[in-house]
Amino acid sequence: MNISNSEWIDEIKFNEAGLIPAIAQDHATKRVLMVAWMNREAIIETVTSEIVTYFSRSRNALWTKGEQSGHVQQLKAVQLDCDSDVLTLFVEQAGDIACHTGRNSCFFRVLTADGWQETEPVLKDPKEIYPNG
Repeated sequence: MNISNSEWIDEIKFNEAGLIPAIAQDHATKRVLMVAWMNREAIIETVTSEIVTYFSRSRNALWTKGEQSGHVQQLKAVQLDCDSDVLTLFVEQAGDIACHTGRNSCFFRVLTADGWQETEPVLKDPKEIYPNG
């Protein structure tokens, strides 16, 4: 995205850890694919490169979606909610797999009278996606 000024980033309200939740949504189907965290650096990298980069809380580091799996997310648009504290990223999901379980979406379980039921197939075995563990 070619944004002419940098003031837009100052409108984002980060939490006390300097993070904001980001919802990745398929730009064509509008399906929610995943939720992750971003810091200021991840957002700027994402907007500049148009490839989605998140912040890993467990590793305390940036990670570009698909850097290991090849399932990158091409940024199509960014929305900021009314309170300026949640982002929606409209993306084109490479390989149609966003979840580390090999599914299209991380939201593949539905609550039923019998408990949580998996409603989506695994599109690719995670051992093939992440051969090194």
